[in-house]
Amino acid sequence: MQVTETTSEGLKREFSVVVPAGDVENQMASRLSEIGRTISLPGFRPGKVPVGILRKRFGDSVRGEVLEKTIQDSWQEALTDKGLRPAAEPKVEIVTFEEGKDLEYKLNVELLPEIEAVDFSTIELERRVVKVDDGEVDAALQRMGENRRTYEAVSEDRGAKEGDQVVLDFTGMVDGEPFAGGEVNDFQIELGQGGFLPGFDEQLDGMKASENREVKINMPEDHPNDDLKGKEVVFDVTVKEIREAAPVTIDDDFAKSLGIDDLAALKAMVREQIEGEYSQFSRTHLKRSLLDQLADAHDFELPESILGAEFDSIWQQLQDAKERDALDEDDKAMSEDELKERYRGIAARRVRLGLLISEIGQENNITVTQDDLNRAMHREASRLPGQEAAVLRYFQENPEAMQELQAPIFEDKVVDFIVEMAKVTETEVTIEELMRDPDEVEEEKPAPKKKAGRAKGKKTPKGKAAAKPDEKK
Repeated sequence: MQVTETTSEGLKREFSVVVPAGDVENQMASRLSEIGRTISLPGFRPGKVPVGILRKRFGDSVRGEVLEKTIQDSWQEALTDKGLRPAAEPKVEIVTFEEGKDLEYKLNVELLPEIEAVDFSTIELERRVVKVDDGEVDAALQRMGENRRTYEAVSEDRGAKEGDQVVLDFTGMVDGEPFAGGEVNDFQIELGQGGFLPGFDEQLDGMKASENREVKINMPEDHPNDDLKGKEVVFDVTVKEIREAAPVTIDDDFAKSLGIDDLAALKAMVREQIEGEYSQFSRTHLKRSLLDQLADAHDFELPESILGAEFDSIWQQLQDAKERDALDEDDKAMSEDELKERYRGIAARRVRLGLLISEIGQENNITVTQDDLNRAMHREASRLPGQEAAVLRYFQENPEAMQELQAPIFEDKVVDFIVEMAKVTETEVTIEELMRDPDEVEEEKPAPKKKAGRAKGKKTPKGKAAAKPDEKK
């Protein structure tokens, strides 16, 4: 096989590839021989059909198979021999493919870029830590108690107030006529929660048991019932009973009602849960800062095939949001050209980080194990109680869904690998500081003294981007 480079522009290459006619003929003969061993034709015993008849009968289809396989094998061999890795499936243009002549074709390929390795020890990161105090634990326990509270009938003759549970019957009418589904008996509503229709429970304030009152509501424009959208509905309401919340004591008995040994164990469990939640927010900040530094430290050329596909995906999502009138306010103020420039920049960041993370992972033998995938699948299944088996089966039967699980796991493993070698400083912050948008935090930070360093030497990536890392606009 002869491989001649004819064009070299950035990451794009064009080669002229010539495969000798003898090689093609050997492939033809081998494939026809395979067919001859299994095919049955009238007048011939199995395995005894002459090659000439096989060629006449199956030559055209076999020739197509051989062409496809020869091209696939030859371009892979050509790129491997030259130490080149394609960013996408190469484009092939056949120049000559005639019986008895050499196969000649043009191979157009876009390569993955060479990426300089980062010296991870020069990366400086801040891990934000929030100390969980006893007050937060007590507040969480109080909320748990409120969620499990019971109500008791009010004995004194008083009006309903915020926090009471009111049991009532009502009939809704539009233009003096009842509407379907507008009559409800023994309806329970907690005053002050606003869980029914906006403005409904406020008009029940002060009502006593057996009292009747008209409640007028202007139905919202987005009400699911088209007949009620934007209309005034009059509810004829009768209060049947007023109940007040019974006090909840947070003690050992309360803990036991939740299946916990005692109050001390419950407090420990709640504290651990809060710490886990804060830890997730802290990791998000840490990871974001790491990705920012990695993105700033690298400026290699990006394969247009990958960049274009990423931008097209983002742009389609943007158009979908535009049709739903769900664009961000700052996006609404931009022209189409400005939006394209902005989101092409976001696409470039995603592709750059994806290629870099893939390179780091492969260079350091970071892999996603079956145990990792099993844990991820079971986490997803646990979100749908009663359908766990169906969820697990879905992932097992759909490789694309499994890949969606694998990519973020791989990314997180690479991030953990880098963090282990980076300089990480723990900083105690308030929960308000921890919950703030990372962009606001970055804007208030002084300019960094130095950027992440780079190690000498270049390495060629060994695969495509494995994931789309966490991202900011």
